[in-house]
Amino acid sequence: MRHLIDPLDLSVQEIDKLLDLADDIAGNPKRYSQVCSGKKLATLFYEPSTRTRLSFESAMLNMGGSVLGFSSANSSSAAKGESVADTIRAVSCYADICAIRHPKEGAPLRASQYSKIPVINAGDGGHQHPTQTLTDLMTIRVKKHRLDHLTIGLCGDLKFGRTVHSLITALSRYEGVRFVLISPEELRVPDYIIDNVLKAKNIPFEEVENIEDVISQLDILYMTRVQKERFFNEEDYIRLKDSYILTMDKMQNAKPDMAVLHPLPRVNEIALEVDDDPRAAYFDQVQNGVYVRMALMMTLLEVEHA
Repeated sequence: MRHLIDPLDLSVQEIDKLLDLADDIAGNPKRYSQVCSGKKLATLFYEPSTRTRLSFESAMLNMGGSVLGFSSANSSSAAKGESVADTIRAVSCYADICAIRHPKEGAPLRASQYSKIPVINAGDGGHQHPTQTLTDLMTIRVKKHRLDHLTIGLCGDLKFGRTVHSLITALSRYEGVRFVLISPEELRVPDYIIDNVLKAKNIPFEEVENIEDVISQLDILYMTRVQKERFFNEEDYIRLKDSYILTMDKMQNAKPDMAVLHPLPRVNEIALEVDDDPRAAYFDQVQNGVYVRMALMMTLLEVEHA
């Protein structure tokens, strides 16, 4: 039995194989409409979510399976003080596979240590978000036809953004990738990512504060919101929340084939006018997330397709 807690739980070869399966699902959805008939997915979401939770649920329903679970800690026995370990022991009796989102780093890993079913990390605090990373990789590969030899710009909240941390970790294994890290000084990528991933692997990167200075270099621009829920000081949040807003004026200097990604939800960091630009790929990401999660659940459940 395997779990997905960290992007590095999958080898590059396994990721490529999973993305190939997701591509086939996208092109032939009817072929997969009953591959998980009789299977149950439990969604244990201790933190608010729209896209991730509904994406998992849609993915299982698309494959003929069913879904059970809760959408907030207040509606679960966690409100009574039940531990994650005890919750997953119980859920293992009800479901075949589980997706868990939790505000505490390491909670999905803890759950996997007590689970009798595959556990998927659907986001743990500011740590990792591996299924969003798989979604991002699929979108990049669809748009650029490769995952190597790319210049990736990451913009906004790079300190608390778990999607950023996971994406850097995953892309660091592909040849010829270069990162441009665009953020205010207070929201820079954490030192452990810089030291243990980028510097440790001699991956070229630069840290800048102005998106205008570097947008012309980028193959991918990955925007993120400044997350109010990750701040202890509301004054800092108010001061920084509008630091980076992508507009069509800024897009004029970008490459004609640059792709703009965003894990969503968007607040105001991408102007609505950008939505109509063919380089805007963030709603394609949403659709790709369903295909990737279908492929992942099939893989972890060891389900064969027709």
